[in-house]
Amino acid sequence: MRLVMNQPVEQMERPYARRWWALLVLCLSLLIIVMANTALTVAAPDMTEDLGLSSADLQWVIDGYTVPYAALMLLLGAIGDKYSRRGALVLGLVVFGGGAVSGYLAGSATAVIAARAVMGVGAALIMPATLSLLASTFPRAERAKAITLWTATAGLAIAAGPLVAGALLEDHGWSSTFLINVPIAALAIVGAFVLVPPSKADHHDRIDYVGGLLSVVWIGALVYMIIEGPHFGWGAKAIGAAVLAGVGLVAFVLWELRHPRPVLDVRRFAERRFAGSNLAVALFFLAVFGAFYYLTQHLQFVLGYDALDTGLRMLPLAGAVFVGSALTGYLTPRVGMKWTVSAGMVGGTVALALLTRVDAGSSYGDFVVPLVVLGLAIGLALSPCTDAIMGAFPESELGVGGAVNDTSLELGGSLGIAILGSLLGTSYSDHLADATHGSKLPPSALATAQDSVGAGYAVAQGIGDKARQVAGQAAQATDPQQAAQLKEQARQLSEGARQMADSVGSSFSDAVAHTSLVGAVVLGAGTVLVALLLPRKDKPAEEPAEQEEREPADVC
Repeated sequence: MRLVMNQPVEQMERPYARRWWALLVLCLSLLIIVMANTALTVAAPDMTEDLGLSSADLQWVIDGYTVPYAALMLLLGAIGDKYSRRGALVLGLVVFGGGAVSGYLAGSATAVIAARAVMGVGAALIMPATLSLLASTFPRAERAKAITLWTATAGLAIAAGPLVAGALLEDHGWSSTFLINVPIAALAIVGAFVLVPPSKADHHDRIDYVGGLLSVVWIGALVYMIIEGPHFGWGAKAIGAAVLAGVGLVAFVLWELRHPRPVLDVRRFAERRFAGSNLAVALFFLAVFGAFYYLTQHLQFVLGYDALDTGLRMLPLAGAVFVGSALTGYLTPRVGMKWTVSAGMVGGTVALALLTRVDAGSSYGDFVVPLVVLGLAIGLALSPCTDAIMGAFPESELGVGGAVNDTSLELGGSLGIAILGSLLGTSYSDHLADATHGSKLPPSALATAQDSVGAGYAVAQGIGDKARQVAGQAAQATDPQQAAQLKEQARQLSEGARQMADSVGSSFSDAVAHTSLVGAVVLGAGTVLVALLLPRKDKPAEEPAEQEEREPADVC
């Protein structure tokens, strides 16, 4: 047996014997790039305290990964198709691992943001390569099953990120959540050479670099606008990014329509199955990432779970994803993707609707059913959509196909965190102002508490610390009258701390319920639109014609 796998799949007389082991390598690569985001939500409090991050710093630590990740995927997917998909995967793992080492060594906000941006570039190479290598390695009859496992891995990573980060934070600092990526990336690199066959387009013309660069401009500007506007206000930066995104999109579409070999044939979006699948992926991850953003905060801050306990309590989501994926593998061939995807999106809407019942008295038990329903919904809906998107591209453009699917996913996730996260913050701030109306809380302290739920509890803790300090002074006072006054002051401060903590918890719980309602309405409306877009009958699974690869309607 060769140490390095050098024979392309297309030169093999029968299906590649170790293709399921190759899938394991691809899923491992996918696992770390999804976990890189979800693990950070748990590590963020420790990082904020250690580095003294402002809310703006923390936002860009999170989103410094997202902007290059989303913006570069389409161009890098096309480059991988032309030169080497496995090469793109390995290079991406090297870049990702290097960024992770930089993050581990970082000692400032700027250094962490830069490291996250490098990891985002690596992820932009890895993500489309995993799907394109999967599609090229598996025969068409097995591709749907392989994509189901790929999707289940993404669902597992969403829940595994907090669990792994929580376990590391028990005995190590936040930087360990960066370093854990390095041995996994190294293992995936070795696995890629040993188990994954090389792949590239059999014939591929010169890359449309103008179209690729235009895609970088408009997607990057759009993601920047999504981050900047809701979180930091619609100032010159956000408006400028919006204008650039709009102009860039128009220029990209016009260029691609006229180019004989575009980086992405935008006419594919006129095909209902393709357009509906991309819309479903974007809407679903808008809901999933938005819900994940505030659920982890609620578990940590309101219910008081530490990082590890928070990760453990997200496991029902991961388990349900695997069950949903198994169901979609059984149901889709029998009832068609229209009904499976629609059922999954209805399930996601129901999960968000169940979260509208959250209030100050809610316990973890109130979150279990929504997490399970959401996991089942992810498993049901996403695999058929990914399979449909990949099936719309010929073998020479599988990297582009993977990039389109992943860009829809990432844009949806960015929108979810930005829109639902912004709505959550506004709702929490308004509820807290109402809850503390008439109290003696100084305006500056209220403004600080309104910044985030973590800041709110910090203000409550500060009041409690002041109460204990005054109580200590009362115990040392020699004048009985002064001691009595200090004791009363300490009692009032202690009561104020308790009331402040209760107000923060109830305000955030109410904000979660309100935000979930909006998310349910958005996903519900999207479900109707996707159901109308998706055709009633699936197209037959057949290999794309070699000579007609520019006809997306015939390359399923």
